[in-house]
Amino acid sequence: MAKIAFIGLGNMGGGMAANLVKAGHDVAAFDLSEAALERARGNGCSIVADAGDAVKGADAVVTMLPAGKHVAAVYEASVIPNASKDAILLDCSTIDVATARAVEGKAAEAGLDMVDAPVSGGIAAADAGTLTFMVGGTADAFAKAQPILDKMGKAVIHAGDAGAGQAAKICNNMLLGATMVATCETFALARELGLDLQTFYDISSKASGQSWSMTSYCPVPGVGPETPADRNYEGGFAAALMLKDLKLAMDAAKTAGAYTPMGGEAEELYQRFVDRGGAGKDFSAIIKMIDDSWEAPDEG
Repeated sequence: MAKIAFIGLGNMGGGMAANLVKAGHDVAAFDLSEAALERARGNGCSIVADAGDAVKGADAVVTMLPAGKHVAAVYEASVIPNASKDAILLDCSTIDVATARAVEGKAAEAGLDMVDAPVSGGIAAADAGTLTFMVGGTADAFAKAQPILDKMGKAVIHAGDAGAGQAAKICNNMLLGATMVATCETFALARELGLDLQTFYDISSKASGQSWSMTSYCPVPGVGPETPADRNYEGGFAAALMLKDLKLAMDAAKTAGAYTPMGGEAEELYQRFVDRGGAGKDFSAIIKMIDDSWEAPDEG
């Protein structure tokens, strides 16, 4: 099996690295957090002193980092200078398209194959190995990356050239954010109109208003399959991360000259929700702001 360097072992990266170990790979892990490193050690990863040490001799390098500035810095300082020429580089962070293309360009100049491969699915899917990967890069780079990604996800889709994975991710999450807001508004209205919410769910989940936010991730406790709403909106996909992705989408829309009024409204609403203390709650908890009778977000 392959030797894999894994840099960035947070809520998502930790589960992803663990699944690579379960698949039989030799995973050399690095993170700035000692707690994250200890969890990785417990999951069977070998711990290294710095990112550069993890990369040396690796067949593949996987990064899962907070933002574009971190990706650019790690690749410039640690990954590109230390990577083997036949290694495949996989950045699974969610970052801006411009930075993704710039970093992949620098990798190509160094003779290295690289893909941008952001994920969809959240912490539970990262732990279960059922993520969806949206991949940007050349066909050759995608072919080299796919066997690694297959061990961490249920779907691996080639979106196009460099940066296409990031473009697909932010478009998908703009749609998700706007749809969740509309779903929350709809449940609030249904309740005000005297509808039983389970009955409304039974109708809408089989009618033209059906969406993933309604059917698979219902924001109302006790309605539909179990979701973070049934756990006081804990776990899942944090509202702060949804806001980050919406901001990336709005920045991209501005650069591209695209008119995205619903995306802009979703960004504004999630900004208000985060400012009111909802950053750590699941993004479906925005129903608490849309209808105050669901109570304001509480991080306590």
